[in-house]
Amino acid sequence: MQIGILMTGHAPEELASEIGEYPSMFVRLLDGHGLSFRSWAVVDGEQPGSIEEADGWLITGSKHGAYEDHPWIPPLEDFIRAVHADGRPLVGICFGHQIIAQALGGRVEKYAGGWSIGRTNYDFEGEEVALNAWHQDQVTERPEGARVVGSSDFCANAALLYGNSIYTVQPHPEYGADVIDGLIKARGGLVPNHLIAEARARLDAPTRNADFGNRIARFFLDAKG
Repeated sequence: MQIGILMTGHAPEELASEIGEYPSMFVRLLDGHGLSFRSWAVVDGEQPGSIEEADGWLITGSKHGAYEDHPWIPPLEDFIRAVHADGRPLVGICFGHQIIAQALGGRVEKYAGGWSIGRTNYDFEGEEVALNAWHQDQVTERPEGARVVGSSDFCANAALLYGNSIYTVQPHPEYGADVIDGLIKARGGLVPNHLIAEARARLDAPTRNADFGNRIARFFLDAKG
């Protein structure tokens, strides 16, 4: 099964040489399930010719806001609606989670409550799952038909399921402690100091990245089947 990765942002220049660009993070996260991968840098204007160029699709995170005026965002929203209509599996992470919601009729905003960064506990239908976060924007209104399957006290719509074909999450299962530490150094000036200090203090605490990678891979494989 081939997964098309739509890259909607670049890793900070200071980190890219060490951790790679976002598609390589997802290739590592989803390794071991017989999946193959191809990526398109939609943030740079590169678009797939058709939704049929991959069996399933994944949209990455980005420093950009889904509501911002960029020429690549409207074509991406059209692509999302086409994938949704076709029924082939689609996964969105952070910005991907947000742009999918926006494209399908939801609302994304800069959250008045501020930032969430670093290791964060989420409730996934009764199961506590710790994953790394890095966001200020949130899905504040769900599209019709989207069901909440993950939340926290800070982020009510942290994971959404659209039927059996679209699964989106606000946190970053592809981010290890090294990425959070790098983001603090590269982009931490945007975040209040007390949140930086709290995130640093949690860097050594475990997260469920590998388990969540398995969850995403199973979603692709089950939806394809």
